[in-house]
Amino acid sequence: MEESPTIGKRKIFEESEVTKPPTQDTGPSKRRSLSRTCVHEVAVPSGYTPTKDESIHGSLSNPVYNGEMAKTYEFKLDPFQQVSVACLERNESVLVSAHTSAGKTAVAEYAIAMAFREKQRVIYTSPLKALSNQKYRELQQDFKDVGLMTGDVTLSPNASCLVMTTEILRGMLYRGSEVLKEVAWVIFDEIHYMRDKERGVVWEESIIFLPPAIKMVFLSATMSNATEFAEWICHLHHQPCHVVYTDFRPTPLQHYIFPIGGSGLYLVVDENEQFREDNFVKLQGTFSKQKLGDGNKSANGKASGRIAKTGSGSGGSDIYKIVKMIMERKFQPVIIFSFSRRECEQHAMSMSKLDFSTQEEKDSVEEIFKNAVLCLNEEDRNLPAIELMLPLLKRGIAVHHSGLLPVIKELVELLFQEGLVKALFATETFAMGLNMPAKTVVFTAVRKWDGDSHRFIGSGEYIQMSGRAGRRGKDERGICITMIDEQIEMNALKDMILGKPAPLVSTFRLSYYSILNLMSRADGQFTAEHVIKNSFHQFQYEKTLPDIGKKVSKLEQEAASLDTSGKTEVAEYHKLKLDMAQFEKRLMSEITRPERVLYYLLPGRLVKVREGSTDWGWGVVVNVIKKSSGGSTLPSRGGYYIVDTLLHCSPGSSENGSRPKPCPPTPGEKGEMHVVPVQLALISALSTIRVSIPADLRPLEARQSILLAVQELGTRFPQGLPKLNPVKDMKIEDPEIVELVSQIEELERKLFAHPLHKSQDEGQIRCFQRKAEVNHEIQQLKSKMRDSQIQKFREELKNRSRVLKKLGHIGADGVVQLKGRAACLIDTGDELLVTELMFNGTFNDLDHHQVAALASCFIPVDKSNEQIQLRTELAKPLQQLQDSARRIAEIQHECKLEVNVDEYVESTVRPYLMDVVYCWSRGATFAEIIQMTDIFEGSIIRSGRRLDEFLNQLSAAAQAVGEVNLEKKFAAASESLRRGIMFANSLYL
Repeated sequence: MEESPTIGKRKIFEESEVTKPPTQDTGPSKRRSLSRTCVHEVAVPSGYTPTKDESIHGSLSNPVYNGEMAKTYEFKLDPFQQVSVACLERNESVLVSAHTSAGKTAVAEYAIAMAFREKQRVIYTSPLKALSNQKYRELQQDFKDVGLMTGDVTLSPNASCLVMTTEILRGMLYRGSEVLKEVAWVIFDEIHYMRDKERGVVWEESIIFLPPAIKMVFLSATMSNATEFAEWICHLHHQPCHVVYTDFRPTPLQHYIFPIGGSGLYLVVDENEQFREDNFVKLQGTFSKQKLGDGNKSANGKASGRIAKTGSGSGGSDIYKIVKMIMERKFQPVIIFSFSRRECEQHAMSMSKLDFSTQEEKDSVEEIFKNAVLCLNEEDRNLPAIELMLPLLKRGIAVHHSGLLPVIKELVELLFQEGLVKALFATETFAMGLNMPAKTVVFTAVRKWDGDSHRFIGSGEYIQMSGRAGRRGKDERGICITMIDEQIEMNALKDMILGKPAPLVSTFRLSYYSILNLMSRADGQFTAEHVIKNSFHQFQYEKTLPDIGKKVSKLEQEAASLDTSGKTEVAEYHKLKLDMAQFEKRLMSEITRPERVLYYLLPGRLVKVREGSTDWGWGVVVNVIKKSSGGSTLPSRGGYYIVDTLLHCSPGSSENGSRPKPCPPTPGEKGEMHVVPVQLALISALSTIRVSIPADLRPLEARQSILLAVQELGTRFPQGLPKLNPVKDMKIEDPEIVELVSQIEELERKLFAHPLHKSQDEGQIRCFQRKAEVNHEIQQLKSKMRDSQIQKFREELKNRSRVLKKLGHIGADGVVQLKGRAACLIDTGDELLVTELMFNGTFNDLDHHQVAALASCFIPVDKSNEQIQLRTELAKPLQQLQDSARRIAEIQHECKLEVNVDEYVESTVRPYLMDVVYCWSRGATFAEIIQMTDIFEGSIIRSGRRLDEFLNQLSAAAQAVGEVNLEKKFAAASESLRRGIMFANSLYL
């Protein structure tokens, strides 16, 4: 690894008397101090010599700008803004990490003004098209010479300041666009989006490919490893990168809890960020009172606390109570966050008795509304989704989520900014991007479904959303109210409200699109190997290596201190045990394949659970659940199985809603049985024994009866519980497994016959065992240092290249072929699958309406709950698409990539909008197509626009490989979509 960059750090205060940085400053200020502090750090490459005049620009570690400003502001800049501007004037990259309302935009605007002053160009990238549109409008008002490039729209592409999505920037870098030769600055807004599993890699690649002459401005919500990110930029581009971090909030926040079914608010964190334990105790008291009352209440009584799940019953009234109270106390405007789009709408509709607007405001809303819908065709103005919204908006109430029609969503944003919406029911996407603060923020739940489980909101998410509370210059303080319908552990609440912001962790992965683009670049300057080596992922990994080195030397010292000399018998016995463990591990990895083991994982079956070197002992199977692979960074990872198992846990470990902690049973310790989710791979043995399980496992007594049964079995079988024999009991006939079983039986005989097995010289065996464990760990850590992550990626790169060769994208010599040249131009859908259809003739037999419908299967869309009934002209092409997807998945599997064939087909082919797109392409009205599906209108429009972008890419790909007929067909398909509300102009443009 290269010499790492050096880091200087200081803390800047607004108070003028503090001119020298404090000594021994070890990190960003502890939470909010009431002075406006910011921390400035700079990562400098070794051997770097600054050339700036210190009298004008200060020094690297203390940038101060005394020259003429490129832009002046109507307000006094905060310390973090002053320092950031000084870094920009030094012509050095800077990462500004600050809360939503702190004023990061002022820094971005300064970089644009500097580029204009120097007659250079500047690029502003944002993660979402909607944000790009809003940003374009904002910058256009300030700077005039501004263009916009998203997949949907291109306006003034020759402007000096170009606003674009990060995908467009990456495409420009891959194609070596001429525009970049004139660009001096690139501003990456919302850089923390880099942790997004699906799209984070786009940011990482763009940063790696940017020419070193271009300087960067990164704007981020607060993140706990900003310095590490700056070190990566410095290491990558061999230039200084400054970090300006502040957790100062211009408007302090007060955090309240509202217990559902209870009454009143409890202040748990005050504006000085002090946790109020006294109030927390009172709050917990309300739940115990509610529990007492629960027994006597009817199913829909107050204590049901179902609010966050259904929005009906008492729930509606609780939200109603809160909103009414907020209005009475003049705490509006308020944003009420829900984690479900349907819930947002239900909550807003339950406010039918409330009205927050004066007659004058009602008239203004009506006028703005009518002007906004004028951009739609006559027939689209009467859509229910539009007509239903006006009465709500006139009462000062609105809904905002990704499923709304874009015109309504933008209208709501504009009315909210004008102060005409007083209560906004929104999902968390509203907390992204533009500064639209309110006085109060309400959370309707503390748990959210993240595709995998219902988990507490993370502190990063809470910071992002609660940051919307408190309007600078208008409110003395912002108010956050969280509704909870369950007892919550004090530490869980503290972590959520006062926890550290999440670190930025790389989600780097290799895509076929990137590999092909890198291979087809003529200059050879960037290779896939280069990208892997320079990724943030690799940088983060290599930073952990020195710690691994320290750990190895510590373990080596321990190994030397363990005396096990001259104990050949012990060594022999231990070797038998090690061999046995190795064979058993190999056997279990074969047995626990779902198709073999699921039949035997019946409720009551005893299974042994082992995680790494920890043996959790025997547990009892309760249930088996299949999960989808939402958490995987590889689209091919597929689903997995979870075995809910009753396991021995430390006493009291699951109180207050936290997950129980299994602990290996030790003699004499009184533990408890709890249901713990166990992955299939952690099962290390299956017993022939099954015990009966009580129907209700909630009472502790029911679970303890099972603990006693398991302990009693342990005494009945001192040599260990009888295990299922894979050959005799599970009827597995695979010769490899039969051989393994007989080897294990042979080892078992030797082990039981060994003198030490009977005498058990405990101390000596333990000492030897520890030494063997330590040596094993040393070997593993050393190989980890040797291999590094690069090896893993190299392996993956080799396998993906084999796939590309097999499919004919690259030749045996690694030269990109015709098919690969087409795939290079497609990054909106699965590039391998769609080029397969282009080259195997599937598209040739279809008309352009069918082409549009088939292409819609490549676009991510909400899953529809309705049964898909396809007309005959679509069923055959869909079948061909699924067959091609299966073939590609099988080839990837053959080339040793982790791909589950069925799940690849299911996740790549999404036929939910085929019918809708087919009818739209053939001229149906929007009112007709929304009757055909339960998918939200806004999601249909978003998918339609993405489909148009995809079809344009396909048309360009067909042109690149000389397929004139296909090119025309894709262009006609795209043309057939581009009408009506689906492509109505954004109100921001």
